[in-house]
Amino acid sequence: MLRTHTCGELRTSHVGQTVTISGWVQGVRDKGSLLWIDLRDRYGITQITIETENAAKDITDVARSLGREFVISVTGKVAERYSKSDKIATGDIEINPDKIVVLNPAITPPFTIEDETDGGDDIRMKYRYLDLRRNTVRKNLELRHRLAIETRNYLDKLNFLEVETPVLIKSTPEGARDFVVPSRMNPGEFYALPQSPQTFKQLLMVGGFDRYYQIVKCFRDEDLRADRQPEFTQIDCEMAFVEQEDILNTFEGLVRHLFKSVKGVDIPTLSRMTYADAMKNYGNDKPDIRFEMKFVALNEVVKGKNFKVFDDAGLVVGICAKGAAEYTRKQLDELTEFVKRPQVGATGMVYARYNADGTLKSSVDKFYNEEELKKWAAAFNAQPGDLILILAGDEHKTRKALSELRLEMGNRLGLRDKNTFACHWVIDFPMFEYNEEEGRLYAMHHPFTSPKPEDIELLNSNPGAVRANAYDMVINGVEIGGGSIRIFNKQLQSRIFDLLGFSKEEAQAQFGFLMNAFEFGAPPHGGLAFGFDRLCSLFGGAEGIRDFIAFPKNNSGRDVMIDSPSPISQVQLDELAIGLKK
Repeated sequence: MLRTHTCGELRTSHVGQTVTISGWVQGVRDKGSLLWIDLRDRYGITQITIETENAAKDITDVARSLGREFVISVTGKVAERYSKSDKIATGDIEINPDKIVVLNPAITPPFTIEDETDGGDDIRMKYRYLDLRRNTVRKNLELRHRLAIETRNYLDKLNFLEVETPVLIKSTPEGARDFVVPSRMNPGEFYALPQSPQTFKQLLMVGGFDRYYQIVKCFRDEDLRADRQPEFTQIDCEMAFVEQEDILNTFEGLVRHLFKSVKGVDIPTLSRMTYADAMKNYGNDKPDIRFEMKFVALNEVVKGKNFKVFDDAGLVVGICAKGAAEYTRKQLDELTEFVKRPQVGATGMVYARYNADGTLKSSVDKFYNEEELKKWAAAFNAQPGDLILILAGDEHKTRKALSELRLEMGNRLGLRDKNTFACHWVIDFPMFEYNEEEGRLYAMHHPFTSPKPEDIELLNSNPGAVRANAYDMVINGVEIGGGSIRIFNKQLQSRIFDLLGFSKEEAQAQFGFLMNAFEFGAPPHGGLAFGFDRLCSLFGGAEGIRDFIAFPKNNSGRDVMIDSPSPISQVQLDELAIGLKK
């Protein structure tokens, strides 16, 4: 055998045994009379110690020829180390080798294979197979494995069945852009890669598989950022004969189980917040509730004082940053520049300091005296030492900008600790959102989402007021999962397609298979999908998902390691009836 033990396994209980270990050379230290080799595999590091005066010459010669990342096999006796190390699990022992075999030499790697590497993102992506040898990346993938195992364990105990659904499916016009795959046997026609298994899991409910899940790859051809990849993984779930409460309880249980079993963290019962309250109090539908800092509307308090910015605004709204009254003018100017950034979108910022001595000073003292500023402080329930930050303008844009400012202040004040977890549900989303450019309604979640039963009558009179039977799970300001109770009635589904602008023919062509299935006894059903990559990064305390995926794409959607996407030959294009020529 090329190894009897791993490089992280040996302890003092193995002293005196002859063993064989194999791995990669982490480093060689040569002090003349003593020579050490650190040998690494994914389980740990073991020190090989050679006393050059007593060792066979061939062993010493081989050891001195080794370079970083050589693959070797070492056979020898386990000995107790004279100088022990508490930095590694095998720090009490060493191996005195009788034999060293070079299994494969290696050229010098382009970056150091260490936790604190000197390799930047681009070079590590190009040589991802080397990056995978680093402890930090390996631990991320081990965390991913553990989360997957615990997910399966939990759902299996609740009688969920893991069922694979097709990868080559039909393109649909709703949602993000599809990745499409040409069909050679059907010239001019295309498959799409699934953005989710949505319709298939609903069909499984029709088929009587009342509890389904799948840890599944999904694909979306959309612009990328730190928490997006063109191919990503979902924990996809569906249940039949359920209402919203059943879904929330089941998958809240899953998340609490994962936190307990993987991180040893007890998560309390999840609070619930309506979409309307989330937008009113935090300016977005996935608020980070690790800290308070709720929005306070000030229209009635500040208008009518001849300050045009406030008087002309559709909304004047602010936040109170506890203990930040000592912010310097430079820090306040930085915040003003922050809110003016194009991605934030405010035109400026007003502030008021509630000084420790009880006095109030603002950036608009010309228009508001201290008595009026006291009304501001009362609206925020501010205390001496607090800082009030105010934005004004169009309601939608101002809430969005203040949401970004709130998160920025949370960061600056240290209120967004990655080791603190605040989980909650956001419920009662609008059923539709209106696209002004296209002059039509879009489904806020997807077109198979059921309206709240009490709002169904509004579909005819005021569809914009209809609430969806939909829900998102938010952890630390990140949407981790979302889902809905589904439509299971053909007539209601047809009505939703009508409101979304589908003709009868288009609805039948795109989704006729699903509506036809509803006529054969579809049960009430609903489900949810968790973003598995996001869940992994959250558990790992990281902002992005890339290091929790074995072979990720870069921000341009490219795999720079294998150089993909790449051109294909004209012969292949001709076979696929695609006439692309350069």
